[in-house]
Amino acid sequence: MALQLTHIALHVDKLEDCIAFYRNYCDLVVVHERPHKLGRIVWMASPGHEEEIVMVIIPGGRLRKQPDDDFSHLGFAVEKERQVDEIADRAEEEKCLLWKPRREPFPVGYYCGVYDPDGNAVEFSYGQPLGPGAQDFLSSCGLL
Repeated sequence: MALQLTHIALHVDKLEDCIAFYRNYCDLVVVHERPHKLGRIVWMASPGHEEEIVMVIIPGGRLRKQPDDDFSHLGFAVEKERQVDEIADRAEEEKCLLWKPRREPFPVGYYCGVYDPDGNAVEFSYGQPLGPGAQDFLSSCGLL
């Protein structure tokens, strides 16, 4: 039996703020929504990947404060390394930077971390063998 990850669901306190964050920081778009007793449930996805994996955002959750030693996070790949720096600069201005940009050995790469409006950690990375920048990175390192 083949299995495939299809969605990640977040129960959030600040629904509209989270929708705006994932739209503005992660380029996700709303692909479905339906009524919920506390407002609406929203599905978001990367354009062109709506049938592969979505993020489901559900109202009525509680704000989170992750302990410093909890590295749970959502990961998003970027196409160019400089995008990690740009996201970190923006997050620092908006006071939601979690991890300053750092480089770690393959397959981790170059990344930063940002808190979403509900306190969830979100990583933005370049140089991992996943996502839109993977082929260029792997080719430049002679790994392809």
